[in-house]
Amino acid sequence: MFGSGLAIVPFLYGGVVQHFHWLTDRQFVDAVAVAMLTPGPVVITAGFIGYLVQGAAGACVAALATFLPCYLVTILAAPLLRRHRASPAVAAAVAGVTAAATGAIAGAVVVLGRRSVVDLATAITALLTYLVLASGRKVPEPLLVLLSALVGLAMHRA
Repeated sequence: MFGSGLAIVPFLYGGVVQHFHWLTDRQFVDAVAVAMLTPGPVVITAGFIGYLVQGAAGACVAALATFLPCYLVTILAAPLLRRHRASPAVAAAVAGVTAAATGAIAGAVVVLGRRSVVDLATAITALLTYLVLASGRKVPEPLLVLLSALVGLAMHRA
């Protein structure tokens, strides 16, 4: 309802790379990529970053700090939202939060794009991926990742 785990990426980047300097740009992009390959939520990125910074304990603390507040807010707010979902004020608040989440996801595109599209091969791969997605065809994400990897390998060998 309010976006995806990608909405957390710009905030993670600001804290982990820019403020605390725990990871480099490349390590951050790699952490997001690894987390996106897992069969769970994208916000597992925080747990993976915690692991990179402080091992298993860091992963546990980061995952707990990321998931527990969301879980508690959902459990506490869901009954109230259901009860008052017809309220114009609640509808306006949900619309505002949805717009903010959309902006945060766009921020993730900027953060990841600036650090991932670094040469001609990655630019061509990004453009081809965009064209496939914009075509409206339903292409399974694992297939798109595999095809992108093959394009990248072919371009770097040429």
